[in-house]
Amino acid sequence: MADEQPIPIVIAGVSHHRAHVTDIESFRFSDEPEFLARAAERFRGVVLLQTCNRVEIIVEGERPAIQDFLSGLQRKGYDILDGTGALRHLFELASGIDSMIIGEDQIIGQLKKALLDAHAARTTSDMIETAINKAIHVGIEVRRRTEINRGAVSIGSAAVQLAENQLGTLKGKHILVVGSGEMGLLVAQALAAKQLTAMYVANRTYERARILAEKIGGKAVRLSDLYHYITLSDVVISCTSAPHPIIHCAGLKEAMRARCWPVEGHPKPLIIIDIAQPRDVEQGADRVDGVRLFTLDNLRSINEQTMNSRKTEAERARRFIDDELALFLRQLNRKTADDMLAALHTWAEAVRIRERDRAILRLGDVDERSKAIIDDLTRVLAKKLLTDATFAVRASAEAGDQEAAEALVKAITQGEGLSLSPLNHGRK
Repeated sequence: MADEQPIPIVIAGVSHHRAHVTDIESFRFSDEPEFLARAAERFRGVVLLQTCNRVEIIVEGERPAIQDFLSGLQRKGYDILDGTGALRHLFELASGIDSMIIGEDQIIGQLKKALLDAHAARTTSDMIETAINKAIHVGIEVRRRTEINRGAVSIGSAAVQLAENQLGTLKGKHILVVGSGEMGLLVAQALAAKQLTAMYVANRTYERARILAEKIGGKAVRLSDLYHYITLSDVVISCTSAPHPIIHCAGLKEAMRARCWPVEGHPKPLIIIDIAQPRDVEQGADRVDGVRLFTLDNLRSINEQTMNSRKTEAERARRFIDDELALFLRQLNRKTADDMLAALHTWAEAVRIRERDRAILRLGDVDERSKAIIDDLTRVLAKKLLTDATFAVRASAEAGDQEAAEALVKAITQGEGLSLSPLNHGRK
């Protein structure tokens, strides 16, 4: 498989690999539809993937174009991949290899949602849709063929594990979960087996908090009572989708004063784990007396433990990804060959008809039987003349040598004005 293929897909973004929580937060796009609309003016297709530990822009286009676009949006410090490297990244991402928590399953749903959002905004393209759907298929197959997600932890359950590591045990503790979306559900499910004394669920919409609380045997509370239940809790795990902090330093100070031990004069320690992106907890909360604040950055150690136990499965997954990537590239090259040959045969048919009609016109009064014979003769000649050329063009394109394939077509059609621009993947 060639290292470089003429695949017009570029991925630019930041992730937990090299960026801290604050870097990811500053790179995010708060208004996704507005971002997609702006990007669609520059690229044939665009999909925006934003999760708690990555922001990635997937476009059908070229590297200089996305760099120029992001420069205009004052974004910097990002990683960028294109062509085969971008496809490999998509496959590894969907397979859970690139995740903070190796083998986690949530990325499949996140990729599907990003594609659906692009559909709704009318910013996707055939190339990007084909690549993402193939990546999702590969991700599902990796999980079926390997044990990379056996006993897998999500970001939510990793947060619970972090809390347990800090306290030794969660048995008999009071836990407050803020947020009742997908991440809140994962947190609550991970907590359900911990023999808690109480689990509280707070959400901006009380009805959603009530539904989640009923599922896991907890108690729904209103967001207006947030600080009261912070006072009662040993651990707070916050994972809302709010665009701004919902736990503020001033409110925390009041809550911590209510937790003071009479003899020591210091509040009972409170663990807060903020796994939201953007963050739910106001900056400076870790300086409030008694508060021990953890963020997504602190979950990296959980990932390292997970990775060490899954190295063998990850290698099996990578071998499968290599095979699937090679297959996918052959399919893309075959599609390029089909497009190129369709244009070539369309050109040949136009030439055939033109010359057939000229011949009939020169013959003068020709009956229908003679016209049919002339038509059959020119059709057979055109087909036979293109047989070897068709084989050579297809072989070159499928091998990834598009330049050779285009040169062959150009040599045949020289002087006849066949344009190859539609074959160049719609590059802008």
